[in-house]
Amino acid sequence: MVQWIPSVPRCTFAGIVYSFVGNFRPAALLWVLLLAAGWFPATTAHSGAVTLSYAPPEEAGFDPVALEEAVGLFRMAVARDELRGVVLLVARNGKVVVHEAIGWRDRENGRPMEKDTLIRMASNTKAVVAMAALLLAEEGKLSLEDPVAKHIPAFDKEGFRKITVAQLMANSGGLPRSPIFLRGVADDSNLVLEAERFAKALKMESEAGTKYGYSNAGYNILGGVIEAVSGDRLDHFIDQRIYRPLGMGDSNHHESTADQSRMAKVYVRRGGEWRARWSPGDDPSYPIIRASGGMISTARDFAVFLQCWLNGGAYGNVRLLSPESVRLGLTVQSPDNSYGYGWRIGEDGEFSHGGSDGTFAWGDPRRGIIGLVFTQSPGGDNPRDEFRRKVTEALAAVSD
Repeated sequence: MVQWIPSVPRCTFAGIVYSFVGNFRPAALLWVLLLAAGWFPATTAHSGAVTLSYAPPEEAGFDPVALEEAVGLFRMAVARDELRGVVLLVARNGKVVVHEAIGWRDRENGRPMEKDTLIRMASNTKAVVAMAALLLAEEGKLSLEDPVAKHIPAFDKEGFRKITVAQLMANSGGLPRSPIFLRGVADDSNLVLEAERFAKALKMESEAGTKYGYSNAGYNILGGVIEAVSGDRLDHFIDQRIYRPLGMGDSNHHESTADQSRMAKVYVRRGGEWRARWSPGDDPSYPIIRASGGMISTARDFAVFLQCWLNGGAYGNVRLLSPESVRLGLTVQSPDNSYGYGWRIGEDGEFSHGGSDGTFAWGDPRRGIIGLVFTQSPGGDNPRDEFRRKVTEALAAVSD
């Protein structure tokens, strides 16, 4: 069951009261009373935002037969070996109506895909990193309009000094798509150092802010900004500020820290045959944490993350972002493409993202739907678009 009840963090009203009990200070007491009266915002407040729990399809407004037809697309795809395995999850208004594992996470060794299989998320990571930047912006530690050079001085050079934090988030910084990192990444490097290396080696593909250009390098530079501003390593910052508050206990940011026994192989099709591109126990793809990818998660955990965005930045009793920051993230920000901050934005306000290892997730604010199609079979015949369409059509009634 997808549920989590967090403990009361120290930054909540209850935590503050507890901190001052037995150490009475009039000024401190006044501060607490003002917070209780709503004079000051709290990072974590009782929002009562929608959380995830299981329910029959009918309870969420779905036609169960039509929904089963949607799931059947993947049963057939796996049976025909067009995909090795998949985890599906669909929820509406917090009611999980589909959560199924089909096929294999390791076919050669007879290990089935399971609901809690750990998945390499690849570029789905970008939405998490964008949220981290928005958190810092809300705290006043950076502005989205800051030039990158303010935080990484190596960018104070012709062309590069115009790149802003917001442009990195929206893939409009004028940087190339590749590489993810420059050659020769040291085991003890970090994203600030790698961003400095990028500033010396990369060439601009367009003037900053003038056009969309998907850039893995740009997101790794954004990760360097986050590390420079927070004074913390990216994975630790995300764990402390996003994963733990949301109860995403199966999520981490590097293969080396994941439970290898639960991870899926990543298969690619070559010459008509499936071959393992990465297997549990293999060396990590990169020795250091990255911001362009690297997240390891489960369908349950990432569904919570999606629901937080759908809720306007809150989940249960935890608020991470203000509704205004969420609105910015889910609004087109690139000049000639439908990309917000860490998400692709559709015509109806739907937001989505995929990952190169076979993951795809979407949120539909108008209909209250979240959906996940998590495979580790990139290049296979993946019916995710038809699945998404059939899920929408399976609604017995749509609340506009």
